[in-house]
Formats: sequence, C-alpha cells, structure tokens
Amino acid sequence: MIRAYIKGTGSYTPPKILKNDFFEAVGSSDEWIFKNLGIKERRIAVGEVTSDLASKAALEALKDAGINAAEVDLIIVATSTPDRQAPSTACFVQEKIKAPNSVAFDISAVCSGGLYGLAIGCQFIQTGLYKNVLIIGADTFSTITDWNRKDSVFFGDGAGAVLLSATHEDKGFFDFKLHADGTGKMHFNIPAGGCEIPATEETIKQGLQYFQMNGKEVYETATRVLPECINEILEANHLKSDDVAWVIPHQPSIRILQKVAAEVNIPFEKVMTNMDKYANTSGGTIPIVLDETYKSGKINEGDLLLFAAVGSGWTWGTALYKA
Repeated sequence: MIRAYIKGTGSYTPPKILKNDFFEAVGSSDEWIFKNLGIKERRIAVGEVTSDLASKAALEALKDAGINAAEVDLIIVATSTPDRQAPSTACFVQEKIKAPNSVAFDISAVCSGGLYGLAIGCQFIQTGLYKNVLIIGADTFSTITDWNRKDSVFFGDGAGAVLLSATHEDKGFFDFKLHADGTGKMHFNIPAGGCEIPATEETIKQGLQYFQMNGKEVYETATRVLPECINEILEANHLKSDDVAWVIPHQPSIRILQKVAAEVNIPFEKVMTNMDKYANTSGGTIPIVLDETYKSGKINEGDLLLFAAVGSGWTWGTALYKA
C-alpha cells in the first residue's frame, strides 16, 4: 500500500510586524485581542504578492526534503487571495521556483485550504500517479482587510509548504474526514469581485472587496463541528484522544482551540499554536504550524499527529498522520 508522507516542510512570513496597539484606533486593544484571540502581532506583506510568499515557503520545503524543483510532479496552492483571478497562483509559483515538470492548480477552501490541499495531494500519491507533490497554503489577507473595522485584528500574511512523497513504510497520512456546509456561506465572505457582483467603482466605495465576518457564528460553528469531526476520525480508526501526540490545527483563535481541546479531552499543551506571532494566516496556518513543530524537534518517529481546520464555506475537516 502506497502512503503519502511528509518529506519536507517550509514556511515564510513577511518581515513587517504589525502589533496590537495599531488597533486602538478602531476601538480594540492589546489586552482584548490577546485574551480572546491569542494574538500579539501579525505579519504584513509589503511589495510581495501571494505567489512570492508561497514560492519562498516552497523553496524552503524543497531544501528540507533534499529534492530539486524539477522532481516535483504537482503543485497545489490553497489560497483565498490569489495574485490574479487567472491564471492560478500555482502557475506563478511553478515559474518562480523553476519546476517545469509539475502540474499546477489552486484550490479555495479559505482557512481549511491547507488541510484540503493535503488530502488532495495524498490521493495523487496513493493512486501511484505522482511521487512528489508540493502543497502550499498562502494568503495575503492584508489585501482584503478593511483596516477601519474592528475585525481587522484577526488576520496576518504568510505561507507554509509541505512536500509529500510516496512510501511503502508504516508512516504517513492514513485518514481524512472532510466536510462542507454551504448554508453558512454568508457568515464569512467577500461580497464583490466575483461574477455575482463584479467589482465596480460603487462596490469599491462600499468596501465590498473586503472580507465580512460574523465572529459569533464562526466561534459557535468551529466549537461545534471540530469536536464532532475529531471524535469521528478517532473512532473510525479505533483510537482515543490519549493516543494523539500533537494537534496541528488551523489558528482561528485561542478561545476556539481551548474549547475544542477541552471538548475532545486533549491537554492544551499538545495543541500547537503560533497565532501570537502571526495571527490567522488562513490557508497558510496548518503548513506554517507544521513546519515550526517539525523544526522544533518535538515530533518523534511513531508519533500520532491530528490535523484539524475549519473555514469559510463552511468547510472543515481532520486528518491523522503517523510520523
């Protein structure tokens, strides 16, 4: 049986740091943001677009994996902030990292994008079609943020990359549980810029090119569906919460992660977080957290990793991985 395993990881965040005191102008505060969201600062791209962030993370992952870009068979970029509506950001990345032999396309699942991308990449490897698949989560949410609103505190810019390769060893991803519910589409969305409401002078005046979020619905949905999905995947594989060595989650807020961990009876010390430094980097969160966790030396051979994410759509899911 062929499995997909993590051969290399990489990440990149822009150098510009935006601290919480910036948001006092919109009626928020460092104390409130850190207490409720777990954020102290975030990174903002200046003079860089999503494919730049994605390419830098990708090159780090290739270096970590010890392979050349020409050996990459497929590039998948999960993003909600593509460089352009066409072509795909993945094609920009392919050119920038010089990977001429790869197929390249984007997916859009917002904050669940990194996890959805891993699930898709694994299928190509497990069927034997490809041997090396590069999954990148990258977003520049600063470009779709209205900095005059309170909800501008949530997001930052960044990218993470994972190089998946084929193995016959007893390691790698062995299950995914993915879900979606389109009835929640209006609780986090960008109203204008698509074919439904094309961008016009009037939509720009109204700020409809920026994301709109119902924070209460995000919290209630995340704290409901994630525990259900985590229990679903553990039960399906005859595992218990005690078997999990580390949780590699999306970074929606510290309160959401604390609530979810308590609901599934996993000690919060096992939950990897980095929103204090980067805020919510949307599709980039899971691969960035994964890269930091691997580079920290915390992951040992045989460890069980639990991945979890929830995002706009609604989209959500979990995955299990044996290191």
